[in-house]
Amino acid sequence: MLLALVCAFPLKAATPPTPRLVVQIVVGSMRAEDLERYAKNFGEGGFRRFIDSGTLYTDASYDYQQTTTPVSLATLTTGAMPSTHGVIGEEWQDYTRNVKVGLTEGSKGEGAYHLIAPTLGDALSHHQPQSRTATVATESTSAVVMGGHTNEVYWLGEQCNWATSPYYKAELPEWIRHINKEKYNLSYLNDEWPALYDKQHYLNSRSHDIIVAGREEKNRRNKKNAKARYLQTENDYERMLYSPAGNTAVLGFAKQLIVQNRLGDDLTTDLLNICLDSSRRITEAYGPESIEVEDMYYRLDRDLSDFMTFLLAQIRNEEVLVVLTSDHGTSPSYNEGPVETERFHPHQFEVIVNSFLNVRYGSGKWVTAYNNNCIWLNHNLIYERGLNLSEVQNEVAIFAMQFGGVSHALAATAMRTSYFGSGYARRLQNSFYPRRSGDVVINLMPGWIENRERTVSSSGSMYGYDTAVPLAFYGMRIIPQRISREVDMTSLAPTLAHLMGISNPAASEGDPLSEIIE
Repeated sequence: MLLALVCAFPLKAATPPTPRLVVQIVVGSMRAEDLERYAKNFGEGGFRRFIDSGTLYTDASYDYQQTTTPVSLATLTTGAMPSTHGVIGEEWQDYTRNVKVGLTEGSKGEGAYHLIAPTLGDALSHHQPQSRTATVATESTSAVVMGGHTNEVYWLGEQCNWATSPYYKAELPEWIRHINKEKYNLSYLNDEWPALYDKQHYLNSRSHDIIVAGREEKNRRNKKNAKARYLQTENDYERMLYSPAGNTAVLGFAKQLIVQNRLGDDLTTDLLNICLDSSRRITEAYGPESIEVEDMYYRLDRDLSDFMTFLLAQIRNEEVLVVLTSDHGTSPSYNEGPVETERFHPHQFEVIVNSFLNVRYGSGKWVTAYNNNCIWLNHNLIYERGLNLSEVQNEVAIFAMQFGGVSHALAATAMRTSYFGSGYARRLQNSFYPRRSGDVVINLMPGWIENRERTVSSSGSMYGYDTAVPLAFYGMRIIPQRISREVDMTSLAPTLAHLMGISNPAASEGDPLSEIIE
């Protein structure tokens, strides 16, 4: 009789516990190889905690070409390709009005006006209204993209104070106003950037501003020349942004968010997003081969160890989940010598393309903008002249291929009407959002970057140094293991949603990582 009853009413499977707090840490411009490259100088509680005691994916990458910070942060938080989530960069052109549209610009200050795909935080708030989500980043765009439409979104303001906008809150909470009044962030800044270790500890050899034992005189001379980046400015915000102090400040503020917002205090899952933009800015300014970047990682390792120690003192290890990853990698450093062989000049490109169209179709402002590897054409002018838009786009794409440094160019019409299942065209198409992307999308040759001030290394290509990133999990239900299979970064958001016990963000395309959820 008992057996019959059991068969008639099967026992309900036990629901696996959900974490009380999920923490996403995004280290700007960190290549996949960096975790291993600098591991010998890492301590036990920072990056090595993820390497030795977590689940580490060694072949995680973004499968698209537009590997820039806002685009990839949107992918991390929505689980979708740019072709679905619609973030193609910090700005684009409105085809109807021929005006620039800023991703986070709106009537109430910076906010998620143009984010069309729900983020993980949005999904969590929808399914569990009592949950809490908080986001902090060095830069406002990163904070807005990661935070989405949740209301606890903060970034470092131009006065080195913590800021938000009326889009999120009418005014800052009292505890943040107190921190700002005390100018606490300025305590992280130094007049010089001394190296953490003696020179024999460093794998890299090139430096500009950092003072390394045994190299003082050389470094002090370099500070006086035009290459100096950190100490040449009197602006405290710039110094914070381009030094390890920016990372220290963000992680310090994240600790305050945990306490003040009582993240992880109850059984309902909460979410904390942390984006470390200063590591990206330092890499752009000094290059991944520099001692400055290496030293930044060693200092970040200590800050991360301090943060993790604090976090696990607040919430038990088995009740918190931490994921460590990056928004993209970065290119090899551009050669700063007298011959600029690997620099692409966007303004020059824009002017020459417009001149080409003047010759072909008569005088006019044919090109309205170039950014995000896209060139936008003046649709109104094209239609006024009775021209075929597709033909003009194709001519520009063919002409663009004549420029030094351009490896690929595709017209928007081709990406709208064709499906590319492999190769370079697939990655260009995965980055293309029809309502926002330009008329022609280009990709630069390996090693080439756009010519921008204070930039010797950059991202925004389909090459491995840009697309491959670290991905590691630590904490609840995570066992020490190293997994070498290919992983698309669209898998992160649905994996975290599964562990939270909620539905995937609406636009999510990735598959949950089986090694984490099982």
